[in-house]
Amino acid sequence: MEPRFNFYASPVAGKVVKFINSAAKAVEGAGLPAEIPNLVLLRASQINGCGFCTDMHYKDAVHAGEDPVRLNLVAAWREAVPFTGAERAALALTEEGTRIADAQTGIDAGVWDAAREEFDDDQLAGLISVIAVINAYNRLNVLAGSPAGGYTAGQYA
Repeated sequence: MEPRFNFYASPVAGKVVKFINSAAKAVEGAGLPAEIPNLVLLRASQINGCGFCTDMHYKDAVHAGEDPVRLNLVAAWREAVPFTGAERAALALTEEGTRIADAQTGIDAGVWDAAREEFDDDQLAGLISVIAVINAYNRLNVLAGSPAGGYTAGQYA
């Protein structure tokens, strides 16, 4: 399958990606447990129907040592037992932040309060940033029609 547009071949896209990657790099100092960004990246990508990012973040998470069973349950995390309170709060905030237009009030107060209980200010800033960055990448890849399935773990490291 060919992309409908080779976004990553464009010099303009190269500049955009450089800035998005810089924003993502800043999150590394937020103090989030390593598992949380992996779960967030996967869940937002699933919601947005971004096969390219779903493939990438599943493979990168497994490569980083994440349990494939947990990753397979991310789409049904509310009914699954292997997630911590912090992971559940992060996944709930990810869903609300990804589907922000679906709610008349934006982020539900209960979802926000749960995230606030689990994360300090730096971690919360990092979590919000991861959610924003992956949503941007999902949109770039879905709009360009980037095909899924060909990613190798660590390919863009």
